[in-house]
Amino acid sequence: MTTLYGISNCDTVKKAQRWLTTNGVEFRFHDFRKDGLSEAQLREWVAALGWEALLNKRSTSWRALSDEIKNSIDEASAVREMLATPTLIKRPVLSHNNHVQVGFKESDYSALLT
Repeated sequence: MTTLYGISNCDTVKKAQRWLTTNGVEFRFHDFRKDGLSEAQLREWVAALGWEALLNKRSTSWRALSDEIKNSIDEASAVREMLATPTLIKRPVLSHNNHVQVGFKESDYSALLT
């Protein structure tokens, strides 16, 4: 089963959805905002990719955090902040046959899915 995680108004998520559809890949879309995100799911991604790979430090949500939080961020606080504010997670997150990937590159999707 292929699942694409993200938020529906993200341009990169839209590009990934178009690529998946165009290439005939059946997938389920899971919107962080509408569908939520469990701590167990996030911890699986952190174990697979590392929290640094998941935390979007270029996001508006990151910039909105206090300097105290940003300057002392570690795995525990990153997980806590990403659960509280899912838009801190880089998008999209693709889950396919026990493989997890963050971001969208056509070449990476093609190598994994075709």
